[in-house]
Amino acid sequence: MNTAIRLTGYATTLALVFGAAWGIGSAAGPAVAPAGAATTGAGGTGHGATSPDGHAHGTGSEPSLGLASTQAGYTFVPENTSFEVGRTAEFAFRITGSDGDPVTEFDVEHDKELHLVVIRRDAAGFQHLHPTLGPDGVWRTPLTLPGGGVWRAYADFVPTGGPALTLGTDLFVPGGFVPFTHALSRVAEVDGYQVRLDGALTTDGPARVFATISRDGAPVTDLEPYLGAFGHLVALRQGDLAYLHVHPDAAMPAPTDRSGPGIAFTAEIPSAGGYRLFLDFSHGGTVHTAEFTVSAPEGTQR
Repeated sequence: MNTAIRLTGYATTLALVFGAAWGIGSAAGPAVAPAGAATTGAGGTGHGATSPDGHAHGTGSEPSLGLASTQAGYTFVPENTSFEVGRTAEFAFRITGSDGDPVTEFDVEHDKELHLVVIRRDAAGFQHLHPTLGPDGVWRTPLTLPGGGVWRAYADFVPTGGPALTLGTDLFVPGGFVPFTHALSRVAEVDGYQVRLDGALTTDGPARVFATISRDGAPVTDLEPYLGAFGHLVALRQGDLAYLHVHPDAAMPAPTDRSGPGIAFTAEIPSAGGYRLFLDFSHGGTVHTAEFTVSAPEGTQR
């Protein structure tokens, strides 16, 4: 990811810092759908307290927001938590059940059995990865952490016969660290694309937000499916990095389908505050990630 690469230049500038949870900036905007937003079809899976298709992350009234490594009898167990700045190493981990044994059966959600998101505690360096599950019940993936500090890893999965969960754990990189600050922004420039985010996050219930993608001033109308959708949106809450993952308000596309320039999402946030949002989309055979900083005031009216 571009932000992750940019972190490398900071690795030698400041003294070692660990354990700080850094805030996330925020802003809000009008809830008006742009032309071309994909708004028809079945509601997509949302990864928050409750998703549009009825998935509840966690059990009972307790949402699954990636703030704990254990929930509903399942535990995110990393085999290694220390990494060197900029050096690619294998990240291996298990998801264990209440009996302590590795879980080996998972439901496929958006083309994958497990989604791994990694980000530094200052909400910079976002990575969306897809580890491989071995016969020994261990998930493995190459991982490069380009800056010193504390990083958060989220495992987003549905164990077969169990609840949809997001579990989190911290990773550590010794080295110089300076936290990024994130200005309020609803417009992102990434790899020559311009991405605008419209719509207001609200604490009053499900809220709709809309991403509109253009390139060189022209709307992009041939977005490609990526992991069973035209876009994936991850939101991380200021301070504690509570995790939300939502998908477009549209039926799952066929591999040959194309869409754009707009993608509509429904998000249900757990509280007011600042959020960092990361949009993955695919065009020209390449996945791009746009970053935004928004806010949800208390009692926002839709």
